Amino acid sequence: MLKKLYQKSLKLAAHKSSKFFLGIVSFIESSFFPIPPDVMIVPMVIAKKHDYIKIFLIATLSSTLGGILGYFIGLSFFDFGMNIVEFYGYEDKVINLKNKLTDGTGFYIWFGALFLAGFTPLPFKVFTITSGMIGFNLFIFSFICLISRGLRFFIVSYLSFRFGNTFNKFMETGAAKWFSLLGILIVAIFSLIYFIIK
Repeated sequence: MLKKLYQKSLKLAAHKSSKFFLGIVSFIESSFFPIPPDVMIVPMVIAKKHDYIKIFLIATLSSTLGGILGYFIGLSFFDFGMNIVEFYGYEDKVINLKNKLTDGTGFYIWFGALFLAGFTPLPFKVFTITSGMIGFNLFIFSFICLISRGLRFFIVSYLSFRFGNTFNKFMETGAAKWFSLLGILIVAIFSLIYFIIK
């Protein structure tokens, strides 16, 4: 099933209305769809290089709005949201997080986890839904979604623009590990700055 969805997403990237479909995929991926927008972004930028800024913006804004939908799924439709969380095997982590929020450390843990999920190949929809379940601050949530998703999609768009098919091959092989390491580094830097200021 996932392979079929992946192939369908690639076909949509070549469609004449690809930007519209990119917006749809980016929106639903943040709340329940399993295929990330990067699958469409790379071939779209390679085919339309001078549109890479527009493509990055469409993916970022649509993904952020989809994240807000995921938030409200978790907030208002707990059982449905929990089914999605369980599908990815994160139910125990959600329960543990809810317990940690009571001791005051949960906010900072979730802040970093949400950023990592938005930037790396972690299932972002799990974290948007869980944010609603735990009642995470909506304004901060939206800000993190916008920054983390924007940073990720800008990097993907820009590198596709600069290096084309070479970057496409990289995305198919080692991108997950690279994005994860870079995401952890960024969170570590932000955490260090926070503790220095505090």
